[in-house]
Amino acid sequence: MTISRYIKDFLEYCEVTKNQSKKTLENYTHYLKRFEDFLSEEMKPQDLNLQKVQNYRLYLNRFMDDKGKSLGIKTQNYHIIALRAFLRYLAKNDIKSLSPEKIELPKVPDRTVEHLSHEELERLFNTVDLTKKVGPRDRAILETLYSTGLRVSELRSLDCQQVDLKRREFMVRGKGKKPRIIFLSKKAAELITTYLKTRDDNLAPLFTNNSRNTDILDPEARRLSNVSIQNIVRKYALRAGIIKKVTPHTLRHSYATELLMNGADIRSVQEMLGHSSITTTQIYTHVTNKKLKEIHDKYHR
Repeated sequence: MTISRYIKDFLEYCEVTKNQSKKTLENYTHYLKRFEDFLSEEMKPQDLNLQKVQNYRLYLNRFMDDKGKSLGIKTQNYHIIALRAFLRYLAKNDIKSLSPEKIELPKVPDRTVEHLSHEELERLFNTVDLTKKVGPRDRAILETLYSTGLRVSELRSLDCQQVDLKRREFMVRGKGKKPRIIFLSKKAAELITTYLKTRDDNLAPLFTNNSRNTDILDPEARRLSNVSIQNIVRKYALRAGIIKKVTPHTLRHSYATELLMNGADIRSVQEMLGHSSITTTQIYTHVTNKKLKEIHDKYHR
């Protein structure tokens, strides 16, 4: 069989046997489709070699889309990671091909995170006009993102019955459908309660849109989209005069940074963020290492 045929089998394996998320499947499909386009010929797995992979990497590095935009090094890496996952699948099924271990990933610059200071957070929250119809909802969204560290997709998927406002905790399934417990601050629970009192419906979604053109009988049509939540955060950040690029993920970064700066151990923060690897959580330590600051203050004059 050809590589194209095995790629189809691999994607079905990811969907059914590994039960991977819809987003992971979309990414694998996108990246491996580009690999198929690069091959532009029906090739058998045993004919794939390092030179062909090297040519593919050059192709990715020089790739330009219709708008003249190139692929960043991280995006190029995602393509290679998908290819290596496919090659591991072949090896697992005793299909002769190039060993995935022979394909190295280039080093990428250490990732940095942007977070908001206490002063910036206060400005952001206080910008919301609670007398406006959307005010209570938007304020609750901002506070919930900051007090929980939820990803925008996790916030979007919340249902009213899912969130225990008395105990101030609930469970979500994040990346890879991994379950984790989320804790709400007292302030966030109060704001959500206030917002729900403004609602005159019994729809399941916790955060809904106010579109008059939406069929109210369809709960999912009333659920706020990821883009809508992102726009809400961006709107109030601009109104607050915050120069930084502020997204829902910025509030997630602020949540993690706050925990670490106040003494939380990195393993606990890893669990609360839902990171599979502690390496991902360690991106926050460069802005929270109080010990280094103490050493600097002590020895630098």
